[in-house]
Amino acid sequence: MSRKRSNQYDLVIIGSGIAGLSFALKVAQAGFRVAIFTKKDKAESNTNYAQGGIAAVTSAGDDLDKHVNDTLEAGDGLCDPKVVEEILRDGPDRIKDLVDLGVAFSSLEDGRPSLGKEGGHSERRVLHVKDVTGKAIEDALLANIAEQGVDLFEHFFAIDLITATKASKLGVKVPGPQDRVLGLYLYDANKEKVVTVGAPVVLLATGGAGQTYLYTTNPSIATGDGVAMASRVGLSAMNLEFIQFHPTTFHSLDNDRFLITEAVRGEGAKLIDVKGYPFLKKHHPLADLAPRDVVARAIDREMKRSGSPFVRLATPDMKVDFPGRFPNVYENCLKRGVNPVETPIPVVPAAHYSCGGIPTKLDCSTGLAGLYACGEVACTGLHGANRLASNSLLEAVVMAHRGAEAVCSFLDARKKEKIQLPVWVDGDVPASDERVVLSHNLDELKRTMWDYVGIVRSTKRLQRAQSRIRNLVREINEYYWNAKVDLSLLEVRNLVCVAELIVRSALRRKESRGLHYTLDYPDLAETAEDTLVRPARR
Repeated sequence: MSRKRSNQYDLVIIGSGIAGLSFALKVAQAGFRVAIFTKKDKAESNTNYAQGGIAAVTSAGDDLDKHVNDTLEAGDGLCDPKVVEEILRDGPDRIKDLVDLGVAFSSLEDGRPSLGKEGGHSERRVLHVKDVTGKAIEDALLANIAEQGVDLFEHFFAIDLITATKASKLGVKVPGPQDRVLGLYLYDANKEKVVTVGAPVVLLATGGAGQTYLYTTNPSIATGDGVAMASRVGLSAMNLEFIQFHPTTFHSLDNDRFLITEAVRGEGAKLIDVKGYPFLKKHHPLADLAPRDVVARAIDREMKRSGSPFVRLATPDMKVDFPGRFPNVYENCLKRGVNPVETPIPVVPAAHYSCGGIPTKLDCSTGLAGLYACGEVACTGLHGANRLASNSLLEAVVMAHRGAEAVCSFLDARKKEKIQLPVWVDGDVPASDERVVLSHNLDELKRTMWDYVGIVRSTKRLQRAQSRIRNLVREINEYYWNAKVDLSLLEVRNLVCVAELIVRSALRRKESRGLHYTLDYPDLAETAEDTLVRPARR
């Protein structure tokens, strides 16, 4: 798919999930030269692990107002109502785009879409491809961008953006007074060297930051790279304290976690305690289909009350063909010694989705000219304090469409220029010399975040986390400026940066709202306000 790498593109995209691929396809179709750089294999992304589906109004019994109200209810007062309505209104058209690209959503015998129902939804509106929806969408997008001449490069890690301000500090003259994107530095893992690529537009589609936590549903790539890169060029982060913990991941003593899609509960499975009794009714009128923050906290309380390291998801009595409807979940449970047709599944919560990120407008633009963000890395105002299930894939395709249109207009209007970008200067200490230290730093970070910045928080816990993480930031940054870079160093550098931002955001919120629950402030504040955190001074 990839051709020889150029040193200059119209648009460089970091990340190969649904957001980045959708964006690339539309801009390439307009005739611009586009490159995608992804730090692992092209199909390795959070999108690829999305089981549940994509939420949109496609049935006669549903309507936009219901979807909007469900999203606002889940967002607990922090959603931007205008953004919610705009994104959800575009949903059906973007679903049609996916179908046109070859995504074959599951259907009923009469040909109508098979619509799932997940927590927080008042109607069945979740389109799916059995329980491998994300993979099906990603496969279709990869097949289509291959036909559009998009350059796709695997095993390239984006280190930092090159801006006009940064270039001028390094002695490169850049015309115009406005700070803007000029390109970026990337680490070529295959050749173990840093390369410089110029582009007037860079899209951050790097996904979330689940790897800041000890237990997560996210793949290893989810290290908060985009938020960290944006922070280092002076952009604020918004609402990072709202980390969604998926209520149901397969419990394993050897950390072999596996996501059990919420759609399983949508088809009738119930969470039960050690005695076999359903317990969600005590916590919310919607019981097992309550919003994810409610369910995760209820499980946390139940485990602490009983002393059990897990609860169970009762699946044997479901009125659905489990292997047929959930083949991926079924096979993965069997591999771990549990037959969900016969035995309840042991489950625990795990870090899943970041509702905050880089603040963007409805065209994906950020506070830096030429820098755009789309997908989980961005904070549009759709999710508020808690994401409604299966709204994330929808947000990605809708915002990619809007952002691509904005980028095409931006590129059409810009003046062509050729700027000699500053060269990369590496350190002289081999990164391998400190690999053991980096490994220990990473383990300390993950355990600190899990123990002190988890489902239930307190001011004292957050302050302890902040103290530990600030020490890690100092150690890793000091080492970074002296060492030759490699993947492990670059990822740990980004993880500690984002973890610090998450903790600072959480300390600023003096209330319990959505996914942020603190023992010291158990009630809602009188007004709902977003949390903006500027980069820390070094």
